[in-house]
Amino acid sequence: MVTRLKDVDAVTVGFGWTGAILARELTKAGLNVVGLERGPDRVPGEDFILPSVRDEVRYAQRLELMMDNSIDTITFRNFPNEQALPIRRIGAFLPGEGTGGSGIHWGALLWRNLPSDFRIRSALTERYGKNAVPDDMTIQDWPVSYDDLEPHYDRFDKLCGASGQAGNLRGKKIDGGNVFEGARNDHYPNAPIKSSNAGLMYGAAAKSLGYHPFPAPVAIASAAYTNPENVTLGACEYCGYCNRVACETNSKASANSTILPVLRLDPKFELRSRCFVTKLNYDKAAKRVVSVTYTDMRNGEEYEQPAGVVILSSFVFGNVQHLLLSGIGEPYNHDSGKGLVGKNYAYQYEAGASAFFEDKELNPYWGSAGMGVVIDDFNGENFDHGGLGFFGGGYIACNTAGAPPIAGRTVPHGTPEWGSDWKRATVKWYHHAARFNTQGSVYANRNNYMDLDPTYKDVFGRPLVRLSYNPPDNEYNMSRFLQTKLEGVIKAMNPTHYDMHPRPKTFTVVPYQSTHNTGGTMMGADPKSSVVNRYLQSWDAHNLFVQGASVFPQQHGYNPTGTVGALAYWSALAITTKYLKNPGPLVQA
Repeated sequence: MVTRLKDVDAVTVGFGWTGAILARELTKAGLNVVGLERGPDRVPGEDFILPSVRDEVRYAQRLELMMDNSIDTITFRNFPNEQALPIRRIGAFLPGEGTGGSGIHWGALLWRNLPSDFRIRSALTERYGKNAVPDDMTIQDWPVSYDDLEPHYDRFDKLCGASGQAGNLRGKKIDGGNVFEGARNDHYPNAPIKSSNAGLMYGAAAKSLGYHPFPAPVAIASAAYTNPENVTLGACEYCGYCNRVACETNSKASANSTILPVLRLDPKFELRSRCFVTKLNYDKAAKRVVSVTYTDMRNGEEYEQPAGVVILSSFVFGNVQHLLLSGIGEPYNHDSGKGLVGKNYAYQYEAGASAFFEDKELNPYWGSAGMGVVIDDFNGENFDHGGLGFFGGGYIACNTAGAPPIAGRTVPHGTPEWGSDWKRATVKWYHHAARFNTQGSVYANRNNYMDLDPTYKDVFGRPLVRLSYNPPDNEYNMSRFLQTKLEGVIKAMNPTHYDMHPRPKTFTVVPYQSTHNTGGTMMGADPKSSVVNRYLQSWDAHNLFVQGASVFPQQHGYNPTGTVGALAYWSALAITTKYLKNPGPLVQA
């Protein structure tokens, strides 16, 4: 039996970055908000303290902060004519679970899309001809511009205490920053975090080749910082335990460290953890979601939570699954090309390298999440694609996030994976190795999408999301191009030895790559080409607002979180200043 609860003004389904931002903005507007999170509550001062937080086995290897595949997972296949199978152990991407979501264990790189990214189909056709975009490349312009989002990018930067060097301040280019970025109206809140020896060597080599290196922008405070919510973040200690791990000093920003300290004290807000939402209850005739149904994972009881506004703030797969199961929007059909929910899935295309310097002491243990030196010369439309055989691009970086005892043992290709030879190699090269990465765009393709699996179900009997994905030749060619440019910089660093690590043409879900999944509920200018409008409001349910990277029409060359945060503030502003005054569609179809 389902227990119906008292109505609330708003409910969020998932409580990571976007759930927290929307909850905070709605409570400030006077609404009573319930935040539902299927995983455990995570409190920094209780859960992420020394010495227990520095546990590479617990967090980086056994993945304590990630989704529980025994309860819910997805099925995967490379091509639509194959049988999809459940992912029993997450590998390629690591969605977080619990309060804060993936924003707890993330690498904290904080990027803004290029201005041309927001109008990419128009930019490509204007520059290369009206027939330049291939028929199977289903990219489209965003319904918002860089200028629309710039104030909200700035707000998210300041919430996070971001550290970096501006490269374009109100139109003035600044050497040492990213001169390719869109104009920003203010500096980063904090100066850049420190660069490693390897990063400094990489920057010097890149500059000698005519490129424009700069320190990577990160949501990590390089100095003690108090954000606009009056929450203080500590300074980064470069401990080397960052990726897949929470931050012991609250310098790496998360919803837990930047917003929740205030929300937890707000009488208008209630957080309910271990509450697994199984259904959005949709009134199609009224075009609104009347309530959400969830199971309390502690006792198995079912509850129905009515709400005036519903914020869908799950991870990409969860957002798509909720819409498909609730009948909100038309599911994408690969065979006919019709429908939109599940369409335009994209997954960041990365490929790395390693280099070894016998005569250089690089101290790899010392590091911070996202710490690196980057060149952006080959991202998006920053360069001419004429005759290259691909569109898109990405940034090229020397990454030095720390080298913890288990995963931080970089050795040359061909070294045995265990035994005395492996031990000798790790001793020889541990202090003399540098790691690099190319992170590229993925321009949406009609063959990459999500739908409901006809065979496999989750623990509640709901069909799993089925992912069909393999990088098209466009992305493979783009990645090889970036790797060639990276190899040139590595050679200029004069290493003793180096190895390039290109991605295979056939994608595998086993080794980790990134958690940058996008698409499936894309935003757009009209209901014929999108699932949500420019304010992230569902075309089919006016009180439903879908947040996160699932609204991206395609994946550009940057990590998605900066744009996710900016869009959350953009959407919240529309809800509080427009929707609440006159509930209904904010954009007329």
